Amino acid sequence: MRRPSIARLLSSAAVAAMLAAGLGGCKTMGDITGSLASKSDPAAETDPRRAAEVYGERYRANPKDADAALRYGTALRGTGQRAQAVAVLERASMAHPGNKQLLAAYGRALAENGNFQLSFDVLSRAHSPDSPDWRILSVQGTALDQMGKHQEARGYYESALRIAPGEPSVLSNLGLSYVLSRDLPRAEETLRKAQATGRADARVRQNLALAVGLQGRFTEAESIARADLPPDEAAANVAYLKQMLARKDHPRTAMRGRPPVVAQDQSD
Repeated sequence: MRRPSIARLLSSAAVAAMLAAGLGGCKTMGDITGSLASKSDPAAETDPRRAAEVYGERYRANPKDADAALRYGTALRGTGQRAQAVAVLERASMAHPGNKQLLAAYGRALAENGNFQLSFDVLSRAHSPDSPDWRILSVQGTALDQMGKHQEARGYYESALRIAPGEPSVLSNLGLSYVLSRDLPRAEETLRKAQATGRADARVRQNLALAVGLQGRFTEAESIARADLPPDEAAANVAYLKQMLARKDHPRTAMRGRPPVVAQDQSD
């Protein structure tokens, strides 16, 4: 029996959110491959595995080629080869310390691999105060959230939103930050704002379903989840939430005194 997707959002009774486009998950890992892919190989634009083959060959032929390293590292992220992506992008970043695209990709790869403090530090070098990047600010926020620094993380989300008002991926991360600190009504409010932009995708809706379900409103949570999931999987998600909330160590209790595990939208 397939484990419900909500089970993938909850880890060791600590709230965990969808890994979304920009840094985690399929689209997350391969989010910029399309913009970088060779015109001569259309398959590499949509297939991370093919991209890994194409750009891996280029990279091995010349590891000092920054563009090849960036494309190969991105493709590795797209296929879930996180440690390999970190190794490739670390080497390239050391060879090209002023290349902000490489630093940004390396910082995201580090976050995907669980190296949150180093990810935050690297990303701080990927943009500058006079030219901030809302995507990087949002990733830095997720790194801080995963280190339990929720209030500090929200400052980064707010900065990102000043640059990109109403950006649903940032609002979604902010909502999940509130989930982690057990402020579920505010989490729901923020995630509904993300949904109301008209630019929200399935990840935002599933995160909203999580926030609603954690408040015990299971019928509503299932209704939200059904917009993107088959009825049986949406029902399985809600059943799993009910089990979690029935346990003495359910997320809102278990998070006390325990570092949260969260994988947020770390968009490129």
